[in-house]
Amino acid sequence: MQFKDNQSIYLQIADYLCEKILLKEWKSEDRIPSVRELAISLEVNPNTVMRTFDFLQQQEIIYNQRGIGYFVAPKAYANALNYRKEEFLQKDLPGVFRNMYLLGMNMEELKLRFEKFVKQNFS
Repeated sequence: MQFKDNQSIYLQIADYLCEKILLKEWKSEDRIPSVRELAISLEVNPNTVMRTFDFLQQQEIIYNQRGIGYFVAPKAYANALNYRKEEFLQKDLPGVFRNMYLLGMNMEELKLRFEKFVKQNFS
């Protein structure tokens, strides 16, 4: 995983885990990799992964079964969707709108590009 400088690593890992849920690679009640496993696979400090897991537990996206491991929460899909949507609306969309304005683009142009992107990547 390539990390960006403009966001905390633990939040980037949270986004990565939410993406797995939103893409339905991980479903409700699925066991997820342990702190150690994830730290090794992402090449980060286990404390960073633990901070991610704490954050995702607060968002009710994952939960811990003591002695067994971490699992995808029953309402993880809806909670991950709400979390990611709010992040996008607050952090990413203003920049998109600014660029659209500067480039003289309209919503119809964006809609056509979005539809093409979805067709190419998710159909």
